[in-house]
Amino acid sequence: MKTITIDFKSFFQKTALSTKVYSVTYVIKLLNFICSVKDNHLSNMKKKFSFILIAITLLLGSCAMMQTIVKSTFPYTANLTIPASASVGEPHTAISTANSFDQDFTKDGNNAGKISEVRIISAKLESKDPSNYNIGNIVSLRVYMARADGSDEVQVAVRKDITEAVGNSIVLDIDNSHFLDELVRQPSVRIRMVYLLRKGSDVDVNLKVTLGLGAYPRN
Repeated sequence: MKTITIDFKSFFQKTALSTKVYSVTYVIKLLNFICSVKDNHLSNMKKKFSFILIAITLLLGSCAMMQTIVKSTFPYTANLTIPASASVGEPHTAISTANSFDQDFTKDGNNAGKISEVRIISAKLESKDPSNYNIGNIVSLRVYMARADGSDEVQVAVRKDITEAVGNSIVLDIDNSHFLDELVRQPSVRIRMVYLLRKGSDVDVNLKVTLGLGAYPRN
């Protein structure tokens, strides 16, 4: 049997096919290249190789699609104020309106109707003014999201037993047990933080909470 060597490396380089680019055009080119080999003994091999190539291409395409879906995320931010008059050892509430600054997600553009299964995927609290305010002055806190009028409120983040010297930034524990689809379709949402102070402040403290939301494309 005559041995025929196919230089696939050379072909890949000529057609610009790499591990990062999977195109139907290149697949067709490769199939045509294989089929152009004139040897009857390679007939079965060409059929098997073509089937394997198509299967791998479909698998890689599916993985890429799943990565795109998972990466559909957008942030909501809100500024919350702890007044200097807030007492220690008693629960207090700070309320603000949250905004999304993701340019690919605008409620006015009706893009909110194109997503579903919206959940909280991350939450962070940081000092804004004074920037060096120690969040360790807070013992514990809970963060809630609701419609602008306060209805349909759900808990989205919590942090208990905050370390006393944690600094000016802290990652919160998320509560993703609720879907937030209807809330993100609202013109605005309300963020409410319930907190307990360990130590008071001589000035009003402005904090920034950032809530990362993840979603799937709507069918």
